[in-house]
Amino acid sequence: MKCRAGDEWPGRLQMTEVTDEFMKEMIGRTKEYSIVILKSGPDRHREGVEKIIWEHARRNFALREEKILAVVCPVADGSDLNGIGICNAGIERVKEIMDGDPGVKAGVFTYEVHPCRSFPGDCLPE
Repeated sequence: MKCRAGDEWPGRLQMTEVTDEFMKEMIGRTKEYSIVILKSGPDRHREGVEKIIWEHARRNFALREEKILAVVCPVADGSDLNGIGICNAGIERVKEIMDGDPGVKAGVFTYEVHPCRSFPGDCLPE
């Protein structure tokens, strides 16, 4: 289904027309990043875990300041998914970083890292 400016996207807001040329130009501007998927580890619910999670969060703030962790999204919905992050580093570097994470080292978290592409300068709306 093609939508033009002014058309109602099914069940959504009105959408602006996006040309093939615009898409090709924008896709050409993408950059490689890494996505981290943080999951509950075997010791996620052990006694005293709050202190470990606090230090994990402290490290995330430092990684944000260093522009390595570009986006961090904690997830607290009771599932085994604990968070998602987008890192401004390659897979191997991100694995090194995550292997040094206090929560990972303590078995509170496990993680997956996946390569991705996105648009430099994108940000979450305020």
